[in-house]
Amino acid sequence: MRETKKIWMNGELVDWADATVHIGTHGLHYGSGVFEGIRAYETDRGTSVFRLTDHLERLHRSAQLLYIDLPYSVEELKTAAWDLVAVNELPSCYLRPIAFVGYGELGVSSVGNPVDVAIMSWPWGAYLGEEGQRNGIRAKVSSWQRVGPNVIPHVAKATGVYLNSMLAVGEANRAGYDEAILMTADGYVADGSGESIFLVRDGVIYTPDLAASILVGITRDTVIQIAQDLGHRVVEKPIIRTDLYLADEVFMVGTAAEVTPIREIDDQVIGPPGPVTQEIQEAYLDTVHGRSERWGQWLEFAPAANHAEQA
Repeated sequence: MRETKKIWMNGELVDWADATVHIGTHGLHYGSGVFEGIRAYETDRGTSVFRLTDHLERLHRSAQLLYIDLPYSVEELKTAAWDLVAVNELPSCYLRPIAFVGYGELGVSSVGNPVDVAIMSWPWGAYLGEEGQRNGIRAKVSSWQRVGPNVIPHVAKATGVYLNSMLAVGEANRAGYDEAILMTADGYVADGSGESIFLVRDGVIYTPDLAASILVGITRDTVIQIAQDLGHRVVEKPIIRTDLYLADEVFMVGTAAEVTPIREIDDQVIGPPGPVTQEIQEAYLDTVHGRSERWGQWLEFAPAANHAEQA
């Protein structure tokens, strides 16, 4: 991670090195926090943050599910994000809003503790590598199951839930794979450690439905809408492991991963990126970089840029 000038923390822009918390912070001990991953892209019209409002609204929903009362509104957090992008002078960057239960009492209960909110930004390239984005990655079905919906609310993008993902991707990496695929306790495909998963069979696109204990992914929603607008049929349904092996194409999507093809799963060769994956990847990247206006409603520009454009 490359250090930048400032981090927005509890209403103030502070120096990177000064954005610290107490060792007794509740979120550090118990994973009591929620977060988002958001990308800003440089476009011909200036910097755009992709679906910024949707991400911050999900942050609020995640906090609600964990009984965390966020002290900042969506609009206040949007302003903070734009202030941070401006001060760090990064036309393209990754943004990480996080809210967590802070320093107070250190029992398991978080009642009465303050809530800290921060936003970081830093340059971040292709999450699974540029080579992987072009030619596909190798994935492994994990021995670790996806956390069930009645264990932790899977709709919340909660910090503690990602211990599940960390174990899965660590296992995959140690075995020589790029990414993990997690299954539910019932044996259905859930998702990657930080991505939603899609497969193509006989011209139809399939993706696990929300009953698979997956995050309600914003990139997942984006890709479904793009695929349907391009004329593809998208089916959300339970998917079994062999569906992956027998698929014509498989790809993962996420804010960090964007659209990344999978060329091999558990040593079963899927093949190089197929035509459907390539079409969706191109449409997605053209959209976020402002090269296509077809889905331009998802690009959010700084208010100053909007005023200048109207003038």
